[in-house]
Amino acid sequence: MTDTTWRPDLTQFPGPKYLALTRALREAIRAGELPPGSQLPTVRDLAWDLHVTPGTVSRAYQLATQEGLLAATVGRGTFVAARAPRLGPTQALFQERDLSSEPWLVDFRSPQLPDVGQGAAFSAAMQRISADLGHSWDDYPTQRGEAPLRAAMVDWLSDRRLGGVTADDIMLTHGGQNALLLVFLCCLRGDRPVILTEDLAYPGIRHAAKLTRADVVGVEIDREGMVPEALEAACQRHGAQILVLTPEAQNPTASRMGAERRARIAEIARRYDLQVVEDDCYSIAESDLPSLRSFVPERTWYVASLSKSISPALRFGYVVCPVGMGEAGRLTAQHGFFALARPVSDLVLDLVRSGAAAELRRAVQAEFSSRLQILVSGLQRFDVRWQPGLPFAWVPLPSGWRGSTFARTAEAEGVLVRQADEYALIHGRAPHALRIAIAGAIPLNRYQTAVETLARLLEKPPSDMAV
Repeated sequence: MTDTTWRPDLTQFPGPKYLALTRALREAIRAGELPPGSQLPTVRDLAWDLHVTPGTVSRAYQLATQEGLLAATVGRGTFVAARAPRLGPTQALFQERDLSSEPWLVDFRSPQLPDVGQGAAFSAAMQRISADLGHSWDDYPTQRGEAPLRAAMVDWLSDRRLGGVTADDIMLTHGGQNALLLVFLCCLRGDRPVILTEDLAYPGIRHAAKLTRADVVGVEIDREGMVPEALEAACQRHGAQILVLTPEAQNPTASRMGAERRARIAEIARRYDLQVVEDDCYSIAESDLPSLRSFVPERTWYVASLSKSISPALRFGYVVCPVGMGEAGRLTAQHGFFALARPVSDLVLDLVRSGAAAELRRAVQAEFSSRLQILVSGLQRFDVRWQPGLPFAWVPLPSGWRGSTFARTAEAEGVLVRQADEYALIHGRAPHALRIAIAGAIPLNRYQTAVETLARLLEKPPSDMAV
């Protein structure tokens, strides 16, 4: 049985539209209005009919899928799930959208790295590697075999104030998301452990938490990041095991935590015996502030990757483990995938040792900085929050705009943006704001025109806005 004409009335459900739609789905399924096997409207069709953004519908579908109410099949659509329980993940980490059929759209949803010669650098490195393969590629990779790359990453991190770091402290991973999951697997215990994070946070945190059967609780943030008093209250209430936060480059608000607050957060983590995940994946500029790991080296897992500074295609990340915990981290990685594939580890080692990685990082940051200045200048009349070198900015919306309304209007004008709702936790609330990512891969004239479009829309909130 299929039903592609379901059109709920969201006015009876208070709160954010995505939560209202999730409740409408839940009640329709439980009331039998949408029996098992019913096909739901496509994201775009339902968004059009309800006058919300596709992101709002997508998020509601994702939440209902997490609850086991829906099942999505690539190429077929989204259906009401059978009553049998689902095992494993029930939704994609992110929703892909093929823009090849919509070439007029400029995508400001996720940072796009500029082409600064990555292909040529990778090709040259591969030629050097291929000249000396030997027998080491004939067997499984090992954690011991990664020792030279771990030593190289210690040098790579010399521009960070991490406290004492040795090669024994490093765990290598398949990107930042994999690093989060490995740390959770290494540290969490019990049936329903609790993870604390910022109340606006990278969605991958809750996905990794779900895989480890953990609950995620949001902690209040302000313009300097996580609020220490709110963190302490959450510790007293929830008995959490892990704290995840981004003090250097908060995603999505672009805030940066000062040294004094970092010290206070570290002291609370020590007092309540929290393991700390310090996510630094987005910061590619040199930092002059001490990291959380430098304050509490015995409990901080510093997570980063090359995805935002060189290329996400490498799927290469790393963790600076707490002092004395490097072996435990590497054993967790070994249980997951033995060690990194030799083509990846050898390529990254060559790029770092040759200096090519550092050159690429400098060129990427220069282009990001240039385009960020264009964005900030174009939106200078508004409260744009940013940091030099970051590949995104945070824009609180002027009075009269709602996040969903603005995103829908911007898409109609050819520009895709992310609203704050996409970073809120499941039971959290989000301000009316946007995260605008730097599109480094499109021609500069298209980029400038898209910024001008956003400025024009921000200046003219709708006079008769649907709430």
